Amino acid sequence: MRSAADPAVSTRRVRLWRELVLLLLLAALLTVVIKTFAVEAFRIPSGSMEDTLRVGERVLVNKIVYRIRGIDRGDVVVFSGTGSWDPAPLARPAGPVLDAYHKALQLAGLESAGTDYVKRVIGLPGDRVACCDARGRITVNGVPLAEQSYLYPGDRPSAMRFSVTVPPGRLWVMGDHRGDSADSRYHAADPGDGTIPESAVIGRVFMVIWPPPRLGDVPIPATFAQRRLAAATAPATIPMAVGLAGMLPLAWACRRLRAHPPLARR
Repeated sequence: MRSAADPAVSTRRVRLWRELVLLLLLAALLTVVIKTFAVEAFRIPSGSMEDTLRVGERVLVNKIVYRIRGIDRGDVVVFSGTGSWDPAPLARPAGPVLDAYHKALQLAGLESAGTDYVKRVIGLPGDRVACCDARGRITVNGVPLAEQSYLYPGDRPSAMRFSVTVPPGRLWVMGDHRGDSADSRYHAADPGDGTIPESAVIGRVFMVIWPPPRLGDVPIPATFAQRRLAAATAPATIPMAVGLAGMLPLAWACRRLRAHPPLARR
């Protein structure tokens, strides 16, 4: 029987500890990579998205989806308020060591560069979002939204009247609890007339994971799938498509003429 002082036993213990430390480091690295580039968990801090998302719930945010497709109307997104809704950041001591320290904390999720918000996308770049029509509904490009399925019970679509054309590269966002949401309607004095930059979007909320009774996905409401709503953005692209299609025969004819020029009359 070997004693604890046996060199072979000591060597195995050192190797075991090395493997354990390496495993922990790899696990930490994998966690950071997943959190940074793929999926991140967020806690819902307020009631602005009730009853879709409730205070204290934990949700998963897909950070890859918008690298594959564009942001859709009806998506529930998490975004940073830095440079739009947040006040100017307080000055803090500068220096390479402190900067690296704060960046490490942000990467690990222990510190934020600003405030993160969660809202529903109502208007995309170029959309005309208005409140309200004769029946009190919000319209997008003149198409009314049927919001009863996700609005907080008893809420009106909006108690504030507005009409905004969403600038290029920006989004009009609103909370589902319209009576308790300081959303785009209340940031008209901020850059973009209350809209937020698409570049500020961190990702799409796709699942509630806590508490267990609320486990489930966060789908896009059916009203955003209206054909008329989708067609409202088509006029800008249809003429271009028709023009390109019309140019193809013309380009073919020009190429044929260059290859076989007509004979000159004598």
